[in-house]
Amino acid sequence: MTNLLLMGGVFLFSFVVGYFLISRIPTLLHTPLMSMTNAISAVTILGVLILFSVASTRTEQIIGSVAFVMAAFNLVGGFAITDRMLRLFKKKEAGGENNG
Repeated sequence: MTNLLLMGGVFLFSFVVGYFLISRIPTLLHTPLMSMTNAISAVTILGVLILFSVASTRTEQIIGSVAFVMAAFNLVGGFAITDRMLRLFKKKEAGGENNG
């Protein structure tokens, strides 16, 4: 129970600090920041897989499952949005579409 309270406290502290840091970032830096959150989500998924590889309580398994689903959603959605934004900067091929 003490470990769960400690992890909850760390989560709450990191949430508050993250909120204040993210809210002060200029709009120009949002795309690189989004790529960084994709990397953090990948680390979260790896942490959940490590958690599932050892004996754990039912509560830890439920929290890990929720973390896995949320991180996977963030990871897939972040890569889809980043890919869409990067396609905006690609040059169009000659003879492809008529823009006339």
